[in-house]
Amino acid sequence: MDKSNSDSFKNTEGWRSINWRQVERYVFKLQKRIYAASRCGDAKRVRKLQKTLMRSWSNRVLAVRRVTVENQGKKTAGVDGVKSLPPEARLDLAKRLRPTGKSMPTRRVWIPKPGKEEKRPLGIPTMYDRALQAVIKAVIEPEWEAIFEPSSYGFRPGRSCHDAVAHIKLAIKSKAKFVLDADISRCFDCINHEALLQKLNMKGKVRQQIKAWLKSGVIDKGVFTATSDGTPQGGVISPLLANIALHGLENKIKEFAESLDMKRSVIGRQMPKRDKRKSLTFIRYADDFVLLHQDKSVVTRCREIISEWLLGTGLQLKPEKTRLTHTLIPEWSEDGKGWI
Repeated sequence: MDKSNSDSFKNTEGWRSINWRQVERYVFKLQKRIYAASRCGDAKRVRKLQKTLMRSWSNRVLAVRRVTVENQGKKTAGVDGVKSLPPEARLDLAKRLRPTGKSMPTRRVWIPKPGKEEKRPLGIPTMYDRALQAVIKAVIEPEWEAIFEPSSYGFRPGRSCHDAVAHIKLAIKSKAKFVLDADISRCFDCINHEALLQKLNMKGKVRQQIKAWLKSGVIDKGVFTATSDGTPQGGVISPLLANIALHGLENKIKEFAESLDMKRSVIGRQMPKRDKRKSLTFIRYADDFVLLHQDKSVVTRCREIISEWLLGTGLQLKPEKTRLTHTLIPEWSEDGKGWI
């Protein structure tokens, strides 16, 4: 079906003749099949379907549309200076998209952080690399969405910060708890490449291409700097790679919760492991997270476990943005209008 689409597109008016509803339906159906196979643990079928989607004409033209038409940064140029493409050039770009294991450096752009003098570094890939990243992201994202931990909300389809806030409200509405409010320091800049690639568990050209993006380096005011760690903010695939790098942290905390000494108040017996896991709430949005439990010592120990786990990915907590507090302790609002 997809091959016939490719042939028909080539023989008509090109970009403007593409049936986008049909293209989106084809890609989405393949992604659903990858998701289902991943949920079942059928790794062989996952890889077979991923190869089909990787070769798909529909996936390539959809990726090009996303970075040249839909994306907010569609007019931001990479190191090659290309910042917008006419419809004919978009079709040509889609034809050229192939993982080659090579990548051009990203262009360094500094943007101000809201309310601060500090600036955040972005690495802007070329238009070609952005489109190819969108192709590969569409291929690997369904596999990981099937296994991502339930309390991860940042940069995931169908999830938002409002869902994370609702989860926090649900966790504290019936019982007062101690809270670890934490932030991971320079998450995108410090992710260990080898640890990430090993966790990604991809082989062949896709692995080589992702490694090439990680190692591509940056050009800032004409000066090239190699990159030995991190994944560039500004890349299409970077948020997904960051979520993959942090995958497993919630389960590590829940495993610790199973070992807690928690007894039923009425009969004095140990609570089942399932209830112990539920007693500890971990909610993450990108590189920010909160951890809640009624016992302060448990929260303190969790902070130590998290710090140890993060070392394996090349990351660490940011001291000035990590604090231990309580849900009943009032705080002075940032706008200075009163207690919250």
